[in-house]
Amino acid sequence: MGLYDKFARLAREREQFQTSGINPFGTRIDEIYSATEGRIGDQHVILAGTNNYLGLTFNPQAIADGQAALAAQGTGTTGSRMANGSYGPHLALEQEIAAFFDRPTAIVFSTGYTANLGVISALADSSAVVLLDADSHASIYDACALGGAEIIRFRHNDAQDLERRMVRLGERARDAIIIVEGIYSMLGDVAPLAEIVDIKRRLGGYLIVDEAHSFGVLGEHGRGLAEAVGVEKDVDIIVGTFSKSLAAIGGFAVGGKDMEVLRYGSRPYIFTASPSPSSIASVRSSLRTIGQHPELREKLWHNANRLYQGLSELGYQLGAHISPVVPVIIGSKEEGLRFWRDLIAHGVYVNLVLPPAAPAGMTLLRCSVNAAHSDEQIDKIIQVFAQLKNF
Repeated sequence: MGLYDKFARLAREREQFQTSGINPFGTRIDEIYSATEGRIGDQHVILAGTNNYLGLTFNPQAIADGQAALAAQGTGTTGSRMANGSYGPHLALEQEIAAFFDRPTAIVFSTGYTANLGVISALADSSAVVLLDADSHASIYDACALGGAEIIRFRHNDAQDLERRMVRLGERARDAIIIVEGIYSMLGDVAPLAEIVDIKRRLGGYLIVDEAHSFGVLGEHGRGLAEAVGVEKDVDIIVGTFSKSLAAIGGFAVGGKDMEVLRYGSRPYIFTASPSPSSIASVRSSLRTIGQHPELREKLWHNANRLYQGLSELGYQLGAHISPVVPVIIGSKEEGLRFWRDLIAHGVYVNLVLPPAAPAGMTLLRCSVNAAHSDEQIDKIIQVFAQLKNF
């Protein structure tokens, strides 16, 4: 058996994608003009398939601060946080994130993926029981596998199913780890966090919430779903990323004082090089912007509501919840691929999502809006979907 034989089916699909036009997986974006526009091949497109929720990738202050850090501190740290990779700005950012969330401790990781991997794998060892939503991100599943925990899945966003499984654990429920996400990245739906917190209060356990797609998006101050539903004190650890609302690269976790010990027990923290000085500087700038400009969230939700309403009025099948992620559910993989390419040809880039990345065997055209999209751009997206509906 060859080393790559197990990927034969994927290799055939990859070849089909490459020979039939633009490959939807690893699409080459040839130029980026702004937070909302770019070029794919010869086609100028509206970018409606990013996670740049607050539109801060071209924020002038974040760029200036990043450039200054690049000139002053170089291109990278070349070491992990445990070695030579903790510069003053890394520690300052941790203090600023902790203050933003009103928590004693924040830890900065190299990516959002390694934040989940680092926190969960350290806590969810072979002695632990983890109850996680069936639609959890791959980084959560990988973290549980790395730690060796016993994994119990509950049905997506089904608090009653979670409670049934907690009850079956008996006394073990008191030490179980429950993991959910704020906004789920494919369908844009939110966890029933208030119900989950109620279960935790009655049956015990620890609660970790991945706010990757909800940080900067939900809550009065942008702290995420836990803030939005008023249960922050009941969440033991919040994990997030710098690669979405903060428009850079890196990840973080916030929690109580006891969380500091993870610096000595988290393999991704210990063995991965830290984020570059320029990225840290840009994140610090964008974090201040989130705190000082709540109107960005207001514009984001204005755009989300307009796109959702517009596509719904056209008769498209959408996700059940209005959010900055607006998934259009398509009948088949072939139809989805054709539709995705037609969108690009008409000047709109979205994400094509196929199983297993898409839940429940769906094919999705995953649209996402940000605060920088103009009303005219949202109108153009809706107009293109209208043109292609019966094409």
